[in-house]
Amino acid sequence: MRYEEALAYLQQLTKFGFNFGLGRIRELLRRMGNPHHNLRVIHIGGTNGKGSTLAMAASILQAAGYRVGTFTSPHLHSYTERFVINGVQISRSRVARLVASLRPHLDGMVAEGFEHPTEFEVSTALAFRFFFEEGVDFLVLEVGLGGSIDSTNVVESPLVTVITNVSLDHMEYLGNSVAEIAEKKAGIIKQGVPLVTAEVDPDVLSVLFQTAREKGAPVTRVLSFPGKEAEGPFPYRRVVFRGGDFSLAGQLLSVEGLREKYENLFLPLLGRHQLANAASAVAVAELLAEKGYGIGREAIYAGLAKTVWPARLEVYPGEPAVIIDGAHNHAGARSLRQALDDYFPDKGIIFVLGMLGDKEHAKVVGELIPRARAVVVTRPESPRAGGWDRVAAEARRYLSAVYVVEKIPDALKKAFSLARPRDVVCVTGSLYMVADARELIRKQKKKNTAGLEK
Repeated sequence: MRYEEALAYLQQLTKFGFNFGLGRIRELLRRMGNPHHNLRVIHIGGTNGKGSTLAMAASILQAAGYRVGTFTSPHLHSYTERFVINGVQISRSRVARLVASLRPHLDGMVAEGFEHPTEFEVSTALAFRFFFEEGVDFLVLEVGLGGSIDSTNVVESPLVTVITNVSLDHMEYLGNSVAEIAEKKAGIIKQGVPLVTAEVDPDVLSVLFQTAREKGAPVTRVLSFPGKEAEGPFPYRRVVFRGGDFSLAGQLLSVEGLREKYENLFLPLLGRHQLANAASAVAVAELLAEKGYGIGREAIYAGLAKTVWPARLEVYPGEPAVIIDGAHNHAGARSLRQALDDYFPDKGIIFVLGMLGDKEHAKVVGELIPRARAVVVTRPESPRAGGWDRVAAEARRYLSAVYVVEKIPDALKKAFSLARPRDVVCVTGSLYMVADARELIRKQKKKNTAGLEK
């Protein structure tokens, strides 16, 4: 099987859609010899920030000398981005071989009357097989959707569990309130396994603490100083962080951890919201150190400083500058708006905005568009893009300079034609759209131009 054939096979599995439950993947993994039982896992869930936290935790572990696998989704430009060891993506030929090895198990399941696993379940099983075969020291594993219903939740005994935060997203699958969604997210909390969370909402904390108490899972809370602290229903440990100087090169933070104090840690990722994610990654490292793994303070400093996580407040300098950020829900839009005010307080913002039909259009638009000088609404290349053009109607409630351009390349050209030299073009919304736009922008920047041709 060639790589292109493997991708085509995986693509046709999307016809099974979102079909939750762990029965199918457990059966598939059983037929594969349960490779996930032989992996040391750090399991990271939450609504926003889980990918950034994963990247920072993995970078710290790599700096400590470990061989670290990461499984993330979705990818930006290549399916191989989902499976990485110490910064190196899986090869295309390896993907092809792994998919070919899984097909007989999938066919056997169907022949014996089992439901066919979904595309994400197959990808998760592929990840477990790959990282087991490679003998990684740790697998940092990102939850796909929710928690209890997500296929990554077959991991029974992770070393540490993280729930970054909980906000309204994927409500058609997870629930209509943060408490309902928190119940799904809390499904990754395991018996006796330490939990790290940066959540501050009392309703969410109540759910997380209740589940942790039932599972005997000790809780570490990540808190900002001197922010307000909601009390929990039973004791917890604290990791406290404070932000410092920031620029487009990165930002400084100090963390009072479980074991040590870390002053002036450098983080190349931008935005105040990344401070809590960084402190969560420090908490993970310290909890692993308490379990006997060799992770010193030097690794924490070096790992955070080397973290790479694209399409999250990613800045391309020029006239105009370009910002790419996958703010696909209200909480993400709120963080993006704060970052624009912090880093570009006196700049005009030209948004290129493309959202899926199942997202909170009104709330995202209400957060971002009052900060805009103009907005170009475009269509993400996704089957879930229905209703994308309703965003324009919402935007016109705040701004008259609203343009609808369906094709992403044309939308970018329109945005650059509107931009003045000191303006900022901000590409945001669905990761599907952001990925396509990012690829176009990167190619153009390689031609040493300041922006797309007008």
